[in-house]
This record gives sequence, structure tokens and C-alpha cells, in this order.
Amino acid sequence: MEEAKLPIEIGTPQLQWEVDEYPRHERSKRWYLVAAVLGVALIIYAVATANFLFAVIVLMIGVITLLSTFASPERVPVVITNTGLVVADMYYDFEAIKDFALAYDPPEVKILYLDFHSPWQPLLSIPLEDIDPNQVRELLLPYCVENIHRSEERLTDMVRRLYKL
Repeated sequence: MEEAKLPIEIGTPQLQWEVDEYPRHERSKRWYLVAAVLGVALIIYAVATANFLFAVIVLMIGVITLLSTFASPERVPVVITNTGLVVADMYYDFEAIKDFALAYDPPEVKILYLDFHSPWQPLLSIPLEDIDPNQVRELLLPYCVENIHRSEERLTDMVRRLYKL
């Protein structure tokens, strides 16, 4: 079988897998009803307080959520190489990574977190899906420090998962 072409060829690939571009959620009709009622209430509040920018933002969030329901996320490659990490078309050099952490509580939580030296670069969370976290740990330990204190998923990830955002 022919090996898939990587978007960025930097280093020798050690481990690779694919993840969804954004989390895919199965939402019920009740979820959409509650979201619509909440959205309309927020828009009415925004108009009543003459905060039209907030009304536009709430409307945009609703439209984006609705559009993302009908379009399935693309699969993007994640590759650990001997020089860094490639996620889709972004390359992260090991020297830029301050530490990594694995939050692993299957079946819901299987995430690799990367924290960077730059304060301008946010914490990156990468779903592990069916990849063995010990294999990821073994590949990253020679290049990065493991943050053993961050073993739980972030609050924002938990809220996003629980409320299907």
C-alpha cells in the first residue's frame, strides 16, 4: 500500500494518525431547541440593552453551529517526527514545546496536550483516538518534558464535550 503524502515533510515520521478537524457531536432535537431558545433570549436581551454587536455575535455563533452540523469535519494528519510534531499543515519544533501531558480516561478522554515556551501560543490539545498513549510518551520523552501534574482534561475541553459545543 502506498504511504500517504504528508503536508509538511520535516524529519523522519515516527508515529502518525488522523484526527477530526474539530470535534464531531451527535446532538438531539432537544439540544437544538434549547440552543435556539437561549439564542433568541440573548438576542432579545442584546437588542433591549442596545448592544447590537452582542446580538450579531450570538447570531453568528448560531449560524456557524448550524452550518457545522451539516458539514462533517475533515480528517487531518498528526505526525510525530524525530524533529517535531506536524498537525495538518502546522509544524511544531520540539525546541518550541515546553512540555507535554497526556489526559487519558477512556473512552471519553484521550488527549495529548502541548504547552509552548511562547506565551503567545496557546495550549494545543490533540485527540489520541486509538493511539496508545504510552507509545506517544516514549516518542516525546527524549525531546520534551512530561507535565505529570496535568493529567485531567482542561475545563474548556470538558465543557465543550459535555454541552456538545
